[in-house]
Amino acid sequence: MTSPAAPLLVIGECVADIVRTDGAPDRVHPGGSPANVAYGLARLGRPAVLLTELGPDANGRLIRDHLESAGVEVRAAAVARTPSALVRLDGQGRAEYTFDIGWTLPPTDLSAAPAAIHLGSIGAVTEPGAAAVLALVERWRGRARVSYDPNVRPALMGERAAAVRRVERCVALSDLVKASDEDLDWLYPGEPVEAVAERWLTLGPSTVAVTLGAAGALALTADGRRERVAAVPVQVADTVGAGDSFMAALLDARSRGAGLAEGLTRAVTAAALTVSRPGAAPPSAAELAEAVERRAAAS
Repeated sequence: MTSPAAPLLVIGECVADIVRTDGAPDRVHPGGSPANVAYGLARLGRPAVLLTELGPDANGRLIRDHLESAGVEVRAAAVARTPSALVRLDGQGRAEYTFDIGWTLPPTDLSAAPAAIHLGSIGAVTEPGAAAVLALVERWRGRARVSYDPNVRPALMGERAAAVRRVERCVALSDLVKASDEDLDWLYPGEPVEAVAERWLTLGPSTVAVTLGAAGALALTADGRRERVAAVPVQVADTVGAGDSFMAALLDARSRGAGLAEGLTRAVTAAALTVSRPGAAPPSAAELAEAVERRAAAS
């Protein structure tokens, strides 16, 4: 294994989120699930490299500046224009997405193994770029820990059965998998989330975590452990980036040697801080530490 000080490599899309609410002007936020995870890791003090695609346009510059402001090293293949998503918020701040995106990441090599690899969302299952992503993971698996978040976007997933096969291939390559209850409900309609998590564990991961919105989160492990933590009650501004903040905090906690319950607690707390403000705005290390302390004092 590599040193924990080595950067964590995140692979996947950047997206300019055009947030639209009735009676208000559009707001453009840097987004894309993998990009949000890389940004969240850097905000927590964890070195992160993002392998992605960006266009030579205003949205591309906005996203690059945003990522680099937190310390993310951006390695971006050039594309004609930066992907975008129209994000519509309902009265509870829940987001629905309409995408203008492609994913064509070329074959890429690395000179050394990263501390860990995180993949997810559109970049992990959308061809032709997904082939390059999975080739990298297959090459370095065993020398770097792998995590995966399907972050399902139904409008881009195509036929369900084929989508499930692509997702399960990524699950089988991973040590840690995180999904939302909404992801699992789309992939496996009507199945209990714990049943799906248990089945995923048989494919190869050592840990599967599931976010449950206002009900908190749970995690199951291959050695039979079960952990569940409650959510932090907050006034929701919007839910954009909440799952990505959860993922970043969970990866950061794991890299620091935290136990499963502590990692879940830090992750749900990071998600709560993110939904309390507009856009994918994950907490800093100091903000998260303070919020975790408040949670512990109140319990």
